[in-house]
Amino acid sequence: MSVFDFTSLSPDLILDGIESIGLQVDSGLLALNSYENRVYQFHDEDKIKYVTKFYRPQRWSKAQIQEEHDFAFELADEELPIVAPLIFSGRSLFEHQGYYFSIYPCRGGRIFEVDNLDHLEWMGRFIGRIHAVAGQAPFQTRPTYSKEESLIQAREIIKNSAFVPQYIENAFYTILDQVIELACQQYQPTDEIRLHGDCHAGNILWTDDGPHFVDLDDCRMGPAIQDLWMMLSGDRQQQTLQLDTLLMGYEEFYEFDTKQFALIESLRTMRVVNYMAWLCKRWQDPAFPHSFPWFNTQRYWEEQVLMLKEQMSALQQPPLTLMP
Repeated sequence: MSVFDFTSLSPDLILDGIESIGLQVDSGLLALNSYENRVYQFHDEDKIKYVTKFYRPQRWSKAQIQEEHDFAFELADEELPIVAPLIFSGRSLFEHQGYYFSIYPCRGGRIFEVDNLDHLEWMGRFIGRIHAVAGQAPFQTRPTYSKEESLIQAREIIKNSAFVPQYIENAFYTILDQVIELACQQYQPTDEIRLHGDCHAGNILWTDDGPHFVDLDDCRMGPAIQDLWMMLSGDRQQQTLQLDTLLMGYEEFYEFDTKQFALIESLRTMRVVNYMAWLCKRWQDPAFPHSFPWFNTQRYWEEQVLMLKEQMSALQQPPLTLMP
């Protein structure tokens, strides 16, 4: 397909794709919250609920998607609560009319409470178990976190979009370049493993039996701290307590190198700069102006200047430490 969007993805195409692997849809398609892909819930003639994910064209190769699935199967085999894709006729990844898609069991739950220390310790154990499996072998086709992609290339995407208002361009790019330079200096990982990659509260659902992940779409290689730092919130003292709690559970299953604390703010910088670039790159998708009406306004870009100044200050602070 020649474009990154879902222009040709009609309900009939989705239904035909699902039915091509032997499932009979006996309901409508309920769109679920997803921007990068298109995700729908449905039930079959036996009233069993499923979720189908149609992958954004040209984002991942077939081999990269299959490696995501294989990682999920590997974790599920170790009895980790990962919602892995279902297998039909020996396959988990299918293609229909130029779109790759997969089918998942429908799993619900409530939002993970990031300020609940008991939940944080539980999550620490969970991620430690994931990393104990993930550290046994590297990805072969999935990418690695890099400052080149998340900072340098992201800056070019923002620049080429021409979305930054002219009156604020100088202030925006001045602070952006300063932040990128410092983050590039600080991001020097020494040990990289397979990661969930997008380990935030929105991808964690909680039941009475504990947490489970519903999305490995962003899995890649990187430092272990990437799967931990997004659960931190509040001021420095609160984050220190949260990090200590996470690691109490984590280190029951996998050793953690506390030198990686020095990567937190550079990883945060990579995320916020890459997020701006992602919105710029995806703005042609009709779903994005509808879902992000605040983006690409004068106020938005003014707020990004202030956010980058705050991030510059955070980069200049000493790393978090658990030492008294």
